[in-house]
Amino acid sequence: MNKTIVQEVKCESSVSFDVSKPESTASVKRKRVKRELELNGEHPKKQVGIVPDIEDFRYNRTKAVTSSIKVEEKVRVSSVIKAKAPENWEAVLGGIKNMRLSGQAPVDTKGCEKAGSLLPPKERRFAVLISTMMSSQTKDEVTHAAVERLSENGLLDPDAIVRIDEATLANLIKPVGFYQRKAQFIKEASKICLERFGGDIPDSLNELLALRGVGPKMAHLVMSIAWKNTQGICVDTHVHRISNRLGWVFREGTKQKTTTPEQTRMSLEKWLPKDEWEPINPLLVGFGQTICTPLRPKCDMCGINNLCPLAFKESSSPNPKQKETRSS
Repeated sequence: MNKTIVQEVKCESSVSFDVSKPESTASVKRKRVKRELELNGEHPKKQVGIVPDIEDFRYNRTKAVTSSIKVEEKVRVSSVIKAKAPENWEAVLGGIKNMRLSGQAPVDTKGCEKAGSLLPPKERRFAVLISTMMSSQTKDEVTHAAVERLSENGLLDPDAIVRIDEATLANLIKPVGFYQRKAQFIKEASKICLERFGGDIPDSLNELLALRGVGPKMAHLVMSIAWKNTQGICVDTHVHRISNRLGWVFREGTKQKTTTPEQTRMSLEKWLPKDEWEPINPLLVGFGQTICTPLRPKCDMCGINNLCPLAFKESSSPNPKQKETRSS
């Protein structure tokens, strides 16, 4: 009885998926011998150095299907957005784009991407780098004016900057924030551009970040504007603030707001489609300069106040500390 059961199981396992052609006599004999050995408790051993039987190369449908499923899953995982996108984000983004159609924000006419716009490509890239290095903690209007002064003095050129003394350079870019330190960094970067890049600027994130005075925000902005190679989102104070107000970003593994621009960048990149990475910076910067301002945002003028979780909450009443000061 036991032998009969084992034989039936073994017979089922040896059934081929290929039913279009009858099995050859030799094949049937080999299988009968194999079953008899198994029933007797013996197992046929493979011999090293002997060419395997053609049956060993037979198309295995089960393995092939399993293999193809695994490949499809890998492709699908690598191509999908890494994190769930916030609810209504497309409506929110569309609303902000509509509000920005006027192009009246300072960034629209005096942002870093406007630096050296009439210069040849190589010279323009250098102008973009210098403008970006000066832009940290400085309003667009101030940075733009400093770039204009450098241009008027023939200093949108690495060789000219290397030859000018640091104090004169600092006075020319003043009142850019931390202008003395930035003058030092700009001279250092200009020398590196001359010695290592033939007067051009670095064309990779790592090489840009190696320049003193260039952080992640600046490096991503330069890559996007100068090299048309967007590798990440440029997050400045406006993008950082607005992304948190909208509930678009969270610290890793939590539902708490991000506390640094770099945290915001990484959180945004997990769900925002890559074709929005480059335009999101000027879009939110302009929105932050005109409507979603740092203090007392103009929620009554905002076209997405019905979708914003903090609408009217930051603009409805003054800061508690300000109340205490006024009452005392």
